[in-house]
Amino acid sequence: MHEGNQKAHWDDVYSNKTSDQVSWTQAVPQTSLDFIHGFRLSKSSSIIDIGGGDSNLVDFLIQEGFQDITVLDISEAAINKAKTRLGERSELVKWVVSDITEFKTDRHFDLWHDRATFHFLTSKNQIGAYLQIAGRSINNYMVVGTFSENGPDKCSGLPIKQYTEVQLQRQLKKHFEKIKCIHEDHITPFQTKQNFLFCSFKKQSIN
Repeated sequence: MHEGNQKAHWDDVYSNKTSDQVSWTQAVPQTSLDFIHGFRLSKSSSIIDIGGGDSNLVDFLIQEGFQDITVLDISEAAINKAKTRLGERSELVKWVVSDITEFKTDRHFDLWHDRATFHFLTSKNQIGAYLQIAGRSINNYMVVGTFSENGPDKCSGLPIKQYTEVQLQRQLKKHFEKIKCIHEDHITPFQTKQNFLFCSFKKQSIN
């Protein structure tokens, strides 16, 4: 799907559906929080949530006192929903409307978090662009959550790329070293199960 069509797709989803009408909603993003807590980051650490959109993760990060949070999403409608939910607290967050494969920044992040964006990249060009941007933008840690080989092969009507632990590690090995991986069944608002693979990585040192 062309980038413009993807943006229109996601703007339509977030403009016309409530949080209990989309499969990815989590009241508490506990797995993501568990990974983040495991890194023992300082509250001044720079964190970016890729495809964060209307996710509740940013609420918890603010509540825990993190001071340098960026949320990126292709959908302005998704980001506007999050801003409305957060109210004045939204001013504590840097918001970026961009396709991740076209994200331009001079910043470096201590933590790059991505739950369910990477698996929407299905072409070599998209994946290559993502990895290049991540490779130059991440200082320390990365958390990626994708559909596993036992998860759905589509989401929101779009095809996705399923991953095994070995496949995900292979994609990221140029820049990142795996720390750990887990599988998790996400229960959707419709009470169906989606099997996710979550992995954490550390940026490899350049010798």
